[in-house]
Amino acid sequence: MADSVQQNSAVLVHFILKLEDGSTAESTRNSGKPALFRLGDTSLSPGLEAELLGLTAGEKKSFFLAPEAAFGIPSPDMIQYFSRREFAAAGEPVPGAIMLFTAMDGSEMPGVVREVNGDSITVDFNHPLAGQTIHFDIEVLEVDPVLEA
Repeated sequence: MADSVQQNSAVLVHFILKLEDGSTAESTRNSGKPALFRLGDTSLSPGLEAELLGLTAGEKKSFFLAPEAAFGIPSPDMIQYFSRREFAAAGEPVPGAIMLFTAMDGSEMPGVVREVNGDSITVDFNHPLAGQTIHFDIEVLEVDPVLEA
C-alpha cells in the first residue's frame, strides 16, 4: 500500500461534485458507497488526476476545475440523430432519458435523449457535465487498497 497517490495508483475516495450554482451533481456520500479509481486508465481527466497526486489516506481536498479540465467542452460532433424505428426494441424514447447505445466496436456508450420530433430522435453523447465548471470535494479513504479477489 502506497503512502500517497502516485501515477497508476488505485484510490478509494468519497466525493461530492457541485455545479457553479451550488447544486450537487453527484455524491458518493449520499449512497454511502465510495468510488474506486485508477489513475492513468483514462477514466479520470488529466486535470482531476493532477489534483489527486500526492494526497494521502485521510486527506481531504476542495478545488474547482474548468470545463476543459473536468468533463470537457460539449462537441456538436457528439450529437447524433436517429430514426424512431431504431428505438423499436428499446421502447418510446423520452427527452432527458439516459440510454445505453452499442458502438461499432461493441462497447457501450451512454447517450441523453435531447429531443423527440416526429420520426427524428436527437441523442447527445457528450458527458452530461460537459461545459460545466465543477467544484470537487474529495476525501481519500485509501491509496492502493487491497481488493478482495
